Amino acid sequence: VQLQASGGGLVQAGGSLRLSCAASGLSFSNRYMGWFRQAPGKEREFVAAIMRFGLTTDYADSVKGRFTISINNAKNAVNLQMNTLNPEDTAFYYCATGSPISSRRMVPSAYAHWGQGTQVTVSS
Repeated sequence: VQLQASGGGLVQAGGSLRLSCAASGLSFSNRYMGWFRQAPGKEREFVAAIMRFGLTTDYADSVKGRFTISINNAKNAVNLQMNTLNPEDTAFYYCATGSPISSRRMVPSAYAHWGQGTQVTVSS
């Protein structure tokens, strides 16, 4: 499995960015695709996840109402639309895929495959 994230950049507070993750080599066992982020000096944290088949979504409380995760199964791509960004959203954003049990779908270690990440910087 290979994942390639793109779309990061520098944006002012209140602005928007759209991240994309292109996947290859996926199998039906990769049931979830997720976005995680890691800021300097902090642990990697969950942002959003979506079931590839069923399309159930989950969001971290800090991004609910601002971020939207979507998937295009035909293109093996998952997107993260990020609106109303604030400086606290500054981090390296990673896409991941795996088959965690439902109770661990927000846990980074439960995902087996990771992309290289893309930097998102929000200026105040």
